[in-house]
Amino acid sequence: MKLLLNNFDKKWYSNSMVKLQSIIFLFFFWSLSAQKALPLDSIKVKDAQDMFADDYGNVYIYKNKDFSFTKYDSLGKQIGKMMLTVPYKVQSVQNPLSVPLFSENAQEMKFVDQNLNEIQKVDFKQKFGFIRMAYTEDLQQLWLLDDSMKRLIQYNFRNETIINSYPFDASFDDLMDLLVYENKVYILTRKHIRVYTLKFEKIFEESIDNGKRFRRENEFILVITNNSIIRYRLNDKVKKIFYDQDAQIVDKNTLAYFEIKANKLYLYSLEKNRELDQQIEPELEVKSTEESYHKPINTN
Repeated sequence: MKLLLNNFDKKWYSNSMVKLQSIIFLFFFWSLSAQKALPLDSIKVKDAQDMFADDYGNVYIYKNKDFSFTKYDSLGKQIGKMMLTVPYKVQSVQNPLSVPLFSENAQEMKFVDQNLNEIQKVDFKQKFGFIRMAYTEDLQQLWLLDDSMKRLIQYNFRNETIINSYPFDASFDDLMDLLVYENKVYILTRKHIRVYTLKFEKIFEESIDNGKRFRRENEFILVITNNSIIRYRLNDKVKKIFYDQDAQIVDKNTLAYFEIKANKLYLYSLEKNRELDQQIEPELEVKSTEESYHKPINTN
């Protein structure tokens, strides 16, 4: 009898845990699908040049007007702010403990922590010619486009050594971003995405509108434009996975898409957007998804 009771208790406990896990999952899914409003005052996003969202729900706003870089949590509270003296390009906030910023004007790369305090600076002026663009591969290595020497340089900035150097006489007109992944060089301009080998052999080119920066998610390379997000994988076609013709700035993290429109911040769940993703053709023919699933983040 005691054994039967023990088995009953174990079965009841197991079923209860499964139900609890299901409730937690459903609550999480409901929260995401409902697009819970996140307070961010419209003044904070006004005049934003770019916007980023990390996987902890924090939002980063860069303003070229005053060269400020500000981080807010999901409740709209300011976590940190940098006042820069020259323009900087924020590469990514996917690792919020070490956020890289490159300045062509200052010829340097800064790394800031989760509170936007500078933790390291890499000065290119003494060691290289003119660095047109820099890409942080990891916590040790940078890829640098040296415009004066027409070379692509793999550089270990921890011990200040050049690992490799490749002739790379590409046209740098209107250059917006650089990414190197699995021995392929991705070049983004306002109007094109191009992919090269390390031997300067072009293997892919696609026209786009208003290209801004890259974001890598596993084997996929994402192109962030003013109002869309385009996905590309090597030997595959490009595909527009998010689009709003009225958006000023867009970005995504692993859970949602974000956009700034009319000085308001909007959030779109990935679950909702999968319905759109299945309908979008690789040729990039897509309509605005605003009416179907967006909800403004409260700015009052």
